[in-house]
Amino acid sequence: MIGRLRALLDHALPRRQPGVEDTPTRKALRWSKCAVWIVLGLVTLQSVLLVAGAWRNDRQIERNMGVAQAEVLSAGPRRSTIEFVTPDRVTYRPELGVLYPSELADGMRIYVEYDKNDPDLVRVQHRTAALAIIPAGSIAVLGWLIGGAVLAGLALLERRLTQDDISLDSQLLS
Repeated sequence: MIGRLRALLDHALPRRQPGVEDTPTRKALRWSKCAVWIVLGLVTLQSVLLVAGAWRNDRQIERNMGVAQAEVLSAGPRRSTIEFVTPDRVTYRPELGVLYPSELADGMRIYVEYDKNDPDLVRVQHRTAALAIIPAGSIAVLGWLIGGAVLAGLALLERRLTQDDISLDSQLLS
């Protein structure tokens, strides 16, 4: 099993094949593999940074937390705008909305936790960065599945080119 995985990875890596002429087609395949690996790295980095950013925001809120009742002005799956009043009677409408806005509806009254030093940093009460793990992980897994399929296709194409070169060489020799 490990030997098969190693062989698969070996074909997916952008390497020159020893003893094989480096044609423009082979160079294009190698550069395509490089591009796929770069995109996979960026998708993975983005997913990690998404969770790390959510965790950082949670830590910042928890360091100097205030709690207030808020009204949902507009609700969406990715962004919801709210309005809340702090104990010192200042009304805030966070520019970027509220963190972890799922399952909110227009007009709802909810409790929010906010950073007293930066009241624009607000999350729905009792929701944490753990909610960011599944979407970020899904993005990474989907990216790797698509990238793996593309790399497998490129490896298959490279193998066919090698077989065509071998059959062409054998015809020339006979």
